[in-house]
Amino acid sequence: MSKDRKTTELEEGWEYMQNGITKLKGILDGSLEQFSSEEYMMLYTTIYNMCTQKPPNDYSQQLYDKYREAFQVYINSTVLPSIREKHDEFMLRELVKRWVNHKIMVRWLSRFFNYLDRYFIARRSLPPLNEVGLSCFRDLVYQEVHSQAKDAVLDVIGKERDGEQIDRALLKNVLDIYVEIGMSQMDHYANDFEAHMLQGTGAYYSVKAANWIREDSCPDYMIKAEEYLKREREMEKVQHELLVVNANQLLEKEHSGVRALLRDDKVDDLSRMFRLYHKVTRGLEPVSNVFKQHITAEGTALLQQAEDAASSQAANGGVQEQVLIRKIIELHDKYMTYVTDCFQNHTLFHKAMKEAFEIFCNKTVAGSSSAELLATFCDTILRKGGSEKLSDEAIEETLEKVVKLLAYISDKDLFAEFYRKKLARRLLFDRSANDEHERSILSKLKQQCGGQFTSKMEGMVTDLQLAKEHQSSFDEYLANNPTTRPGIDLQVNVLTTGYWPTYKSSDINLPEEMARGVEVFKEFYDMKSKHRKLTWIYSLGSCHINAKFDQKTIELVVTTYQACLLMLFNTSDKLSYSEIMTQSNLSDDDLPRLLHSLSCGKYRILNKEPNTKTVNQSDYFEFNHKFNDRMRRIKIPLPLVDERKKVVEDVDKDRRYAIDAAIVRIMKSRKVLGHQQLVLECVEQLTLMFKPDIKAIKKRIEDLISRDYLERDKENPNLFKYLA
Repeated sequence: MSKDRKTTELEEGWEYMQNGITKLKGILDGSLEQFSSEEYMMLYTTIYNMCTQKPPNDYSQQLYDKYREAFQVYINSTVLPSIREKHDEFMLRELVKRWVNHKIMVRWLSRFFNYLDRYFIARRSLPPLNEVGLSCFRDLVYQEVHSQAKDAVLDVIGKERDGEQIDRALLKNVLDIYVEIGMSQMDHYANDFEAHMLQGTGAYYSVKAANWIREDSCPDYMIKAEEYLKREREMEKVQHELLVVNANQLLEKEHSGVRALLRDDKVDDLSRMFRLYHKVTRGLEPVSNVFKQHITAEGTALLQQAEDAASSQAANGGVQEQVLIRKIIELHDKYMTYVTDCFQNHTLFHKAMKEAFEIFCNKTVAGSSSAELLATFCDTILRKGGSEKLSDEAIEETLEKVVKLLAYISDKDLFAEFYRKKLARRLLFDRSANDEHERSILSKLKQQCGGQFTSKMEGMVTDLQLAKEHQSSFDEYLANNPTTRPGIDLQVNVLTTGYWPTYKSSDINLPEEMARGVEVFKEFYDMKSKHRKLTWIYSLGSCHINAKFDQKTIELVVTTYQACLLMLFNTSDKLSYSEIMTQSNLSDDDLPRLLHSLSCGKYRILNKEPNTKTVNQSDYFEFNHKFNDRMRRIKIPLPLVDERKKVVEDVDKDRRYAIDAAIVRIMKSRKVLGHQQLVLECVEQLTLMFKPDIKAIKKRIEDLISRDYLERDKENPNLFKYLA
C-alpha cells in the first residue's frame, strides 16, 4: 500500500498547510469555527507524508524551516502592528492578548508538525517546535516591547501606590510574560523587569521617606510605613528605604522618637515600632539600647530622690528607703509589661532590662547597699505591725517581686546575711506576722538562688518549731516536779549554733532568781541531751518585771541585761557607774547604752546624777520612786546598735572562705592551671552569690600558697600546681 502512495511535493503540501494556518489565525481572531477532527487529521497526515517520503522527497528540514517562517510572517504582519499602535495600559492589554494567542498557535502547530518533533528533530538534536515557536515571539515581539511594557507596568504600580484602583489581573498577566518568555529561566524577569522595579521602588520610597521624616512625628511615620509595607511585595527594598536608611533620624526624633515614646508610655506606637523593626536585620538593637538607657535613667532618678529625701529627713530615712524599693518594684512591673506586650518577650529586651536594673540596683543609697534595703523591705512586710498593711495575696505577690529584684543584685550573700539577722529578730522576739509567708519567701529564694542560699534560714525556722516542743516538755517537767520550780516563769529557746547569726555573749552576773531558773533548765536539758553543751545568749533575752513605784506598780518589759541592772536596786538605793559595772560584770561596751535607756530615755526608771543626756563613768544612779505612767505595762526600748558594719565584716570573712574553697576545688580537678584561667574560673563559680574582687582572689591564692595548698611552677611563676 505504501508503494502506491502518491508523492506530495513541497509546494503542494505547504499550500495545503498554509490554508490550515490561515484558518488557525481566523480561529484566534474569533472569526472562524474550531478545526474538525477530519481537518486536524488531514493536516497532521500531510506533514507525516512529507516527512516519510524517500529522498529527495523527504521535506523534513524544509518543513522545520517553514514552521519558524510561519510564525515570523504572522508576527511581522499582524502582531507587531497591532501592539505598536497602542500605548500604556492599552498596549499591555494587547501584548497579553497576543501572547495568549501565540501560545495557542504554538500548541496547534506543534500538534500538526508532531511527527517532525518526534523523529527528525530528536535525531538531529534541534530545538523542539514548542521552543522554536516561543523564541520567535521572544526575538521579534518581546525584544522590541519589553522596555516599553516595563515602563507601563511601573506606571500602573505607581498609580496603585498613590491610592488609585488598578487592574491587578492585567499586571499579573504581563509579569507572567516576563517569567514564561525565559522558558524555565528567570533571567528575563530579573534583568528586564525586577531590577528596574526595585530601583523604581527604592527611588519612590526614598522620596516618600524623605518627605515623611521631615514632616511627620515618629508614630505617624511608622503608621504610614506599616501601611505601605502591607501592600508591597518587594518587602526588603521598601523596608530598606523606609526603615533602614532613616533609622537613626527616625528613632532619635526629639519629641517623638523612642525616648519620647517610652517617656509618654505610648504603648501602641512602641508595639508598632517592634513589629516594623524586628523584620529588619539588627533593626531592634538601637531600640533596645534606648530602652536600656531609659530604664537606667529612671532607676537612677529614683535612687537620687531617695538619697535627697533621706538627707533632708534623717529621721524618716528608713521610711524613704522602703518607698524606694516599692517604687523600684513598680518600675520593674511597668517595664516587664513593655517587654512582654510591646516587645513580644524578645530576648534583646529582656537582656536590656536585666542590664539596666543591674546598673542601678547595685548602687548604695544613703550609705545602705541595695542588698540591705531589700532585706529591710522584706522585714517590714513580714513582721507584726510592719508599715504596710497588705492582704495575704498582696504579700505573696510582693515577695515574689522582691525575689525577682534580688536576681539583679550582685551581692546576694550580703542580702542573705542581712535577711538572716532580721529573720532571727522576727523569730526570737515573736515578731513574725505569719509563718506561712516566712516559709513561702524561703521557698522562692531557694528556687532562685539554690538550696545552699537558704539552708541556714530554713534551719532557723525549724529550730523555732523544735524550741516550742522543748518548752512544752520543760513546762511538763516543772509540773511533774513542783520542788524544782525556779519561782519565775521561764521560757527558753534552744537553737542550733550553725544556723543562727553569731551573737555577743558576756558572763553577766544574773540575779539569784534568774540564776536559779537557768540551773533548773540545765538540769532538765542534761536529762534529755547529755552530749550537747548549752551557751546562754543573755543579750537576746527579754523580761517582764513588776516595778513598785510610789503611785502604782507598773509592769516593765525590758531586756535581760536591763532587768539585771534594775534588780541591783532591790538591795541598794544608790549606785555609782563603777559599782554597777562590778556587780553586773558588764563591759564598757554595753553598760553606757543600757544605763542611758533606763535614765535618759523616754521612761526614766532611774535618776542620774548629774542630770545630763550622756552617761559617764563618774555618774551615780538611783531608783526613781516617783516615776509614773498612765499605762500599766510599758516597754523600755534599747537604742539599736548599727549592725551594718558587723554584717559586712562577717560577709567579708565568709567571702574569703568561699574564694579559698573555690580555688581549691578548681585546682583539685585541674591539678595545673595558669593564673588568668584560675582567676576566670573562680569568678565564674562565685558570681552567683557575689562579684568577687580580682585583688581579693590574688590575695587568697598567695595565702593558699603559704599554707601549702598550691605552689608556683619554678620556671613559670604564672602557673600554679595543686599540692595534694
